[in-house]
This record gives sequence, C-alpha cells and structure tokens, in this order.
Amino acid sequence: MAVAAAAATGATRSQLSKGRTSRRPTVARVRVAVRLRPFVEEANSTSESSCVRGLDGCSLEIANGRNSQETLKYQFDAFYGETSTQQDIYVGFVHPILRHLMNGQNASVLAYGPTGAGKTYTMLGSPEQPGIIPRALKDLLQLTWEEGAEGRPWAFAVSMSYLEIYQEKVLDLLAPASGDLVIREDRWGNILIPGLTQKPIASFTDFEQHFLPASRNRTVGATRLNQRSSRSHAVLLVKVEQRERIAPFRQREGKLYLIDLAGSEDNRRTGNQGLRLKESGAINASLFVLGKVVDALNQGLPRVPYRDSKLTRLLQDSLGGSAHSVLIANIAPERRFYLDTVTSLNFASRSKEVINRPFTHKSFQPPGEKVKLAQKELMDPPEAKRARSQEELEDGTGSPDLPTSCLKLSPLKQLNTLEPAVQERLLNLDRILDSRGSQGTSILSTPRRERTALEKALKEKDSEIQRLKEKYKELEANRLSQRPKELEEEENGSLASPCPFPSQTVPMTKPLNRVVPLQLIQEQTTSQSKTRFLQKESQKRKLRPEPPRGQPEQQAEGLRTTLAMLQVPPDLLAESRRRILGLLNTGSAKELRRLQRIGEKKAQLIVGWRELHGPFAEVEDLGRVEGISEKQVATFLKANILSFVAECFTALPRKDS
Repeated sequence: MAVAAAAATGATRSQLSKGRTSRRPTVARVRVAVRLRPFVEEANSTSESSCVRGLDGCSLEIANGRNSQETLKYQFDAFYGETSTQQDIYVGFVHPILRHLMNGQNASVLAYGPTGAGKTYTMLGSPEQPGIIPRALKDLLQLTWEEGAEGRPWAFAVSMSYLEIYQEKVLDLLAPASGDLVIREDRWGNILIPGLTQKPIASFTDFEQHFLPASRNRTVGATRLNQRSSRSHAVLLVKVEQRERIAPFRQREGKLYLIDLAGSEDNRRTGNQGLRLKESGAINASLFVLGKVVDALNQGLPRVPYRDSKLTRLLQDSLGGSAHSVLIANIAPERRFYLDTVTSLNFASRSKEVINRPFTHKSFQPPGEKVKLAQKELMDPPEAKRARSQEELEDGTGSPDLPTSCLKLSPLKQLNTLEPAVQERLLNLDRILDSRGSQGTSILSTPRRERTALEKALKEKDSEIQRLKEKYKELEANRLSQRPKELEEEENGSLASPCPFPSQTVPMTKPLNRVVPLQLIQEQTTSQSKTRFLQKESQKRKLRPEPPRGQPEQQAEGLRTTLAMLQVPPDLLAESRRRILGLLNTGSAKELRRLQRIGEKKAQLIVGWRELHGPFAEVEDLGRVEGISEKQVATFLKANILSFVAECFTALPRKDS
C-alpha cells in the first residue's frame, strides 16, 4: 500500500508539473512506460503463476509479497502487456520524440530493468521484429531526407557514435583499440567525449554497415538467468546537424541518445563468480548511483551526484537536463523475480517525476562564412557562366537590366534578388568609392588584369622590404662579430677585487690620539708615496699598448724591469709567486675571481683544467689552459705581483717610540 501511495503522490506531482508546463513551455517531464515480457517457464521447474497483471493502458498491479490478499498498484504514462509488439511500443511511445530533433533539441530513450527482462530485445529486436534502434534510425533518416530536400530552407547531416561503459571504462565500439575515453564538459554544460569515433550516415544501409560490426564488440557473458547477458551499458549517440540555406544562416544541432542499460543482478541467483562477479558489482554500483541521481532531482537537493559514476555523468543531459526523455522499464512476470520487479517499478515511479528543460541548440555562422555562402548563392548558374565570354568576366560587365553602378559589382550578380535595403547600401558604398578618384577605386569594380597587376606589385614591394631587413640583420651581425675580444676580458677583470689573497686583510688607519715620532711619520709618508707610485704605474700600464702575442720573453723582461725600478727584494718576489701558485692550485672559482685579470669565465676554465690535469707546476703553466693566451698570462702575473708588493708595502709594521 505504501507503494500505491507513492504512485498516487507521483501522479499528483505529475499534474502539478503539467500545470507549470502551461505557463513555462520549456519544462518537460520524463515520460515512463512499463513493458511486461511474456511468461517463460524453465524445463526443470514447476509451473508458477504470474505476479503482475495489467489493469489498463497506463496502470498495473502486482501482488504484495508480505500479504497475498493485497496488491500494489502503479500508474505510468503507458503500460504494454505480454501481447504487445515492437511496433506498438515504438509508434506509441518513441516515435513522437523524433520530431524534436528536427527543431534542434535533444531526445533520450532508456531501457531499464533487471537481467533477463528483455531490455536488449526491446532496443535491438530481431530480424523479424526490429527494435527501437533500427526503427528510430530508419524514420529519422527519412525525416532528414524529406526536410532537407531541394527547395527546403534547411540542410541536414546525420552522424553516429557507439560506446559502452564496462567496469567504469568508456570504450568506443566503433574503434575498440582506442582504449578508455574521458568524459568532459564544455563551458556551456554540454557533455563531450574527446576521441570518440563519429561516422556520417546518409542512409539506413550506411547505419547498418557501422552498427552491426560494432554491436559484436559489446561485452556479453553467460549467467544462470541469461545465456547472452549484457555486461555493460551501451549508448548509441545520433547527432543531427542543420544548416540554414538562406539568411541569417542559422545552425541547429539535436542529439538522440538510445541507451540499453545493463540489468541489476542478484548474484545468489545468477551464480556469478570471478570476472562475472566483478562485472556485476560494477553494474549494480552504477545503477545505485543512477537511483541516487533520480532521488536528488526529485528532492531538489543542491548537489546532484552526476560525477559519482560514468553512467550518470553521460546521462546528465537525459535526467534533469535539456532532453526530451522516455524511460522503458522492462519487468518479468515470474514470482521468482518479484523483488527485482518491485525494485524496477519503484525506480520507474520515481523517474517519472524528474523534470527536464529542453531548449533549441542553435548558433550562427561567422560573418566570413556568410559572405562566402551569399556569393555562392547569388552567382549565376553554371550554364550562364559558360555562355559568358572571358572578356565580359574580365571587364566586370553584368546583366543589361541592372543600373550602371550595379554592373561594376562583378563578384555579386543579380542584385535584384537581394533585399532593397541591402541593395541600396551596396550601391551607396560603390558611389562613395567612385567619388574618391583613381586612388579609391572599388575592389569590386577592379578588372581582373588590373587587380592581378596590383597584387603582383604589392608582392614585389613586400619581397624588397624583406630583402632589406635581411641585409640589415647581416650587417648588424658582422659589426658585432668585429668587436675586439679583449673587451669581454676587461669587463671580467674589472669585477675582480684588488685583494688577491683572502687570508690577508689590510689594516685600516685609525686616528692617532698620541704623539708620534718624526721617524715613524716619515716612514709612513714614504710607504704612502710608494703606494701612489704603484697605482700610477698600474694606470699607465693600462693606457700603454701591450706587446704583441707570441713574445713572452719581452713581456717577462718588462716585468723584471718594472720590479727592478721598484727595488723589490728577491725573497718578496718569490713569496708572491708562491702565493699566486698556491691560490691557482687550491682556490675555488669564487676565490680565483679575487685575482687581478681573472673573471668568472677564466676562473671556471682554471678549475676545469685543474680537475682534468692536476695542479700547476709553475705560474706560467696557466698558458696551457684553453682560452688563456701567453700574453694574458704575462699580464696576469705582472698585475698580481704588483698588487702583492703594494699590499706588503702598505702593511709595514709601525715602530713605537
């Protein structure tokens, strides 16, 4: 009785929804029909009676399992008993929704029920009794052929895709090797499957050539209840695209979903084990989520769990979306299927309260395509083109019935077929261009030879400009390549610190608060004068031209002469060379950059050479490093020895009185 009350409540809600439909014509309820398959007796079982009985064309009753004296009544949009045929179900329940596809709207047909209830037979049928899918495709192709005939305002194109959802994997039945596909949603809320094969079909023969081989790719298996049980949900998607032949060149698109759901299974009766048990678990889980989606839509919950299953994600447009949906619930009359039958009837009763909001999916062609299509439609027929001579085409002359301003518009013929407002705007535009003189010549009225000459001149100018740009780039590259390489070395050397030895620090001079002897002041003055002399000598050395490459003897002689002028003791010179050699052999790249004339690049070269060949035996071995010349070695040695000597003179100890 509870189920009967629920059915009555559903009928009340249905009437309310119909009332809202009168005010809002875009609202459509999911229509539900129940089909009772014929009674089937097993060879090894005793005869049993039917538990379902039809009352009329819309209602039925089923025996109450808890009380044999009571029955549960259900009311739907249609009820088809055991004697109903495939033609009755298709004509009475499915064929009316095909007309919506011609208006650019979506439609869905779902077959629901337990395993062995006849869902696949209802959708596919047999050669003698075709099911819903072949009948719907045959009628749909006939409709598109009639509506898209010559002289009609719309042109039609039909394509198909076929997929299955097997263990939560979306598989393309037209291309089985494509693997698991993903389900996406665009910014307008449309469900898409990237990579899904789409085959154009122009006739029912084309449909059979694609559909029959793909149907053999669907996963089926044998159970105790069904020798060919569907182990996956199959979805046939038929897309109808429409293009308007005249302005404003609109486009419309309608989709037809034909869905054969896998049946819910009781593993205690089917005897599933191993792989069949895993398949059954995936089927039952997806159907459970489908029930949750229907309940959420009926209760008006803020979140509908479409994403909890691949099946409900794909049916998002069919349940609570923008499609005209019909559900065919298949049930079995035997008492051993009583629980499955009651479950299916309860689901169907809840589904008929789901509200969809269909609308027309339309768009407009880009302006460029409109112009091309307009030119194609307005051009003369092929017979007139062949009759016209080549001279008339080049001169841009047209029909003598049109005004002179119309004759100049060579690409657009027969302006009298256009609307008066469009024709007037084109003529005014051509007059304005003519009034500007030769510089403002209309492209429409330019003869073919003159237009070709202008295009050729423009191409020559563009090629000349491109040639000048390439020549400028070549001259710029040559100028950059001729810059002296010493510029980079000087920039690297300028970043070096004046203190080549990190272990020594130069003491800072502090103000004296005591009396200093005259002798100490004289020694400090002498030290400062020597430091200034060394700094001036270093500046002169930078300005003085360096000796040519390949003369290390002259460079060494210059170094000895400079040291002799400064009266540098031999032990101080040996100590400076020893310290420089030790830093070259043990210093890191950061420490090497503190030397004079050593930048980051040379420091990396020195460290790399040292790792490959070992330590330097002498300072002059620095010239063996690739990228450092002998001239640079002599300059490096001279600068660092002078820096070391200057540091030693500056750090002389003070003598107290």
